[in-house]
Amino acid sequence: MLQVNELSGGYGSGLIVRGVSFSVKQGELFGILGPNGSGKSTLLNMISGLIKPAAGEVLIKGRPIDSYSPKELARIVAVLPQMTSSQFAYTVKETVSLGRYAHQTGFFKSWTERDEEMVQEAMQRTGTAAFSEKPLSALSGGERQRVFLAQALAQEPEILLLDEPTNHLDLPFQKDLLDLLKRMAADGLTVVSIFHDLNLSSLYCERLLLMNKGRIHALGQPVDLMVEQEIRDVYSTEVQKQPHPEVPKPQISILPERVLSKEAVDIDAHLLEHHGGHLVLRSPVPLKSLSSGVIGAGWGWRSTFVNRHVDKHYNIDNYEQEAAAFFIENGFNLQETVGMMTAVYMEDAAWRKEVQEDAYVFAVATAGAGNAVDVTHPRSSWKQHPAPGTINIWVFVNGKLSEEAFVQGIMTATEAKTKALADRGVLDVSTGTTATGTSTDSILIAATQNGSYQQFAGSVTPLGIAIGRAVYQSVTASLEKTARRKGGL
Repeated sequence: MLQVNELSGGYGSGLIVRGVSFSVKQGELFGILGPNGSGKSTLLNMISGLIKPAAGEVLIKGRPIDSYSPKELARIVAVLPQMTSSQFAYTVKETVSLGRYAHQTGFFKSWTERDEEMVQEAMQRTGTAAFSEKPLSALSGGERQRVFLAQALAQEPEILLLDEPTNHLDLPFQKDLLDLLKRMAADGLTVVSIFHDLNLSSLYCERLLLMNKGRIHALGQPVDLMVEQEIRDVYSTEVQKQPHPEVPKPQISILPERVLSKEAVDIDAHLLEHHGGHLVLRSPVPLKSLSSGVIGAGWGWRSTFVNRHVDKHYNIDNYEQEAAAFFIENGFNLQETVGMMTAVYMEDAAWRKEVQEDAYVFAVATAGAGNAVDVTHPRSSWKQHPAPGTINIWVFVNGKLSEEAFVQGIMTATEAKTKALADRGVLDVSTGTTATGTSTDSILIAATQNGSYQQFAGSVTPLGIAIGRAVYQSVTASLEKTARRKGGL
């Protein structure tokens, strides 16, 4: 549909774009990225025919762009520029109607039902129909942006060129606009858009072109371009890549300069608070956390960690809502909290500090074996063990962990827990075999992300050894406490 061959050009005698080549197929949503001054808008202006290139060519449907008359080209290509003048005395509808110019035999002399239908449809699609009779000058910048998009859509183009179309748009309108473009591309419209937002371009585009200093730096799918080193090289900014939580697309986070505290933050027993029915650890700084807690599960930055005692017969279908209500009632901010529940009494909690070389670990465990299971043996239903988890483990690391170390740390802590159960002779009462855990254990790994860097937490690394020893000792000590309690769990 669109072919760009060795395109070079700019304004006056200076070259801004140099030797750019790429193609866009019909029905593709294609994004152009790059820092300010990289040539994105100049490239789009040459593709649209607004600027004549100094060298190279642009082919539209296999024909050179300069072989089309202006009206012929307008029936195929519509453009939404970055900044559009709003100093017109037109209403919204009149402005959108200008998009039908390419389909007129005279200037608005032959307005047809088709013209009216396309104008109304364009306004409905862009959410501008509600203020169609308002003057353009009375609208906000975001509203005007949507009006000019409606004008471009009313043109019924086969190719739509956009220069940062989400500028001035609120978050819901950004999403609505890009969802609309994605649907229209699926229906056959070819969309080429400049993006300022790397993450939006990754979410919505099939392919991306990354420009730097007028040349192509990279061209390919988002997963190929959204590479930390590539983005650092082009934007001269520290970034980190992570997957989107719901769709298989990479996302980029800017890493701000960190102002580190001059005082070391030690996560240890002096931060523990006993409140009868629950145990709390409040960190003076947010900790990067990975947990399976009832509250605060998954990745997050948390500063409050709560382990709550519940009756051993606790069995509530809406336990998440009940737990959230409990934590809120007790003054905990759910956005900052990891919350767990257990039938073990808080008096039976145990903790250990372990240091191995430059790895510093503090582990806290509440452990009872009343609903212990052997995970390797099948059972007819998990409801045979409906009691809440009776082994909850917190692992705090004073150091900076890689994501790999977080996951390995969970593996190492789980191995240590299983070894503690084996050494205590804890059995699965249903099978008579050695228990590997309880029916609903919970675990937390949290790190200060300051101090020594720990890339790995496997069983032979200093961090892995520290985790293994601290978890084993704290689980063993808590199991001994609960066993001594009359009617122990």
